[in-house]
Amino acid sequence: MTFYKYPKEFMLKLIHLYLMGDYSFKKLARQYKIHQSILKEWVRKYEAFGEAVFRSNFSPRCYTRKQKIQAVEDYLSGEYSLLELMKKHQISGRTILLKWVKKYTSHGNIKDSGKGLSKTMTKGRKTTLLERMEIVDFCLKHHKNYQLAAQTYQVSYQHVYQWVKKFELHGEEGLQDRRGRTKSEAELTTEEKFKLEIKRIERENERLRAENLF
Repeated sequence: MTFYKYPKEFMLKLIHLYLMGDYSFKKLARQYKIHQSILKEWVRKYEAFGEAVFRSNFSPRCYTRKQKIQAVEDYLSGEYSLLELMKKHQISGRTILLKWVKKYTSHGNIKDSGKGLSKTMTKGRKTTLLERMEIVDFCLKHHKNYQLAAQTYQVSYQHVYQWVKKFELHGEEGLQDRRGRTKSEAELTTEEKFKLEIKRIERENERLRAENLF
């Protein structure tokens, strides 16, 4: 794999530049003298597996369709907790199981692992400030699982990544859409303002709970 020829910090830097929308694959390839196909591979694997993919001993666990359906059916039976199911079926993360459940219950097609990574959505959709706040909140609560947030809200991985980074740097102001004229918070309806305030309170409560743990 081309990962091991380059320092981890270097690869993360280029992935970050692409995901933030600062550089296209073409521009990165030209500036850093790396073929576009290699850059695309890095981004695709990072989107699917996160930073764990940079470990030299990384090997994603593969599950058959039958194994996935069995795990989902065990979950839906209500006889097991998530932790019990993860141990029983040797699933590395709860979000993996929950994605299978979501696909199964929405009549999606569950396939064997290792038959090609699903293509991340590249076309975005219009979102409101409130939606972006909700997506960022969901992503942070799920330990920055950008892929899960993108799939859950049907937006692109790249947009989720950008929104989270902008929120961390600038707060809600960073989530304002600057393309064309969009509603400022002063122009929001009473209901929209109320929902935003609820989100603020929830985040503040989360922060206080986290502080009280130490």
